[in-house]
Amino acid sequence: MGYPRGMDEHRKTVVLTGASRGIGHATVKRFAAEGWRVITCSREDVPAECRRDPNWTHHIPTDLGDAASVEAFLREANAILGDGPLNALVNNAGVSPKTPFKERLGVLNGSIEGWKAVFELNFFAPLRLARGFARALHRGKGSIVNITSIAGHYVHPFAGSAYSTSKAALSGLTREMAVEFAQLGVRVNAVAPGEIKTEMISAEYEALIPRIPLDRMGTTEDVAATVFQLCSTDFGYVTGSEIFVTGGQHLY
Repeated sequence: MGYPRGMDEHRKTVVLTGASRGIGHATVKRFAAEGWRVITCSREDVPAECRRDPNWTHHIPTDLGDAASVEAFLREANAILGDGPLNALVNNAGVSPKTPFKERLGVLNGSIEGWKAVFELNFFAPLRLARGFARALHRGKGSIVNITSIAGHYVHPFAGSAYSTSKAALSGLTREMAVEFAQLGVRVNAVAPGEIKTEMISAEYEALIPRIPLDRMGTTEDVAATVFQLCSTDFGYVTGSEIFVTGGQHLY
């Protein structure tokens, strides 16, 4: 799709989750603009205009909150890779659900099953995918980037406990993965966004801007640029790190 087979074999490949919008969509566009072959998944289809990008070669509808769907995605994506390398895995998909009363899932409200669903997508899916792509990443001496959150480090006024603790757990998993995957020649890092302007953000977040030293909300392109650089050879000696893309908000 878009390139002769000979050229395709020499391009780097990234697998990215949660690609249909927001940070994931911006990150796909950055990797594609840099000439990488992009394989993605999300519950939703990609926008029509993006299907014409010759670098965005495969999109596989997947429910990452369902273990069987994750296994099906791994089988299909690894079949696409064949014996070739995987140069980057970006675990971007995440969920921050509300209770039926429009409250964030907290310690005192919401069902335990709701908590389990949050952890299945925000924590266990990245773990399953890292395991499932380990051989391909080893062949590519690749890089894993987990998208965490400022809410995993500080009590956030608009993030519920379930979301925040799942992201804190993913931060811890990133450090452990970095040590284990180093044996495969694979680097593992995390990017923790702060207040990023997406179509899902609400007006209440504007009140947080005075606590951001750079005095603005971040853009999805700000996050995408950081993710891309972490997967580049310029960051070849960086592993086990978590980069805060917060405009300095995490300093307070």
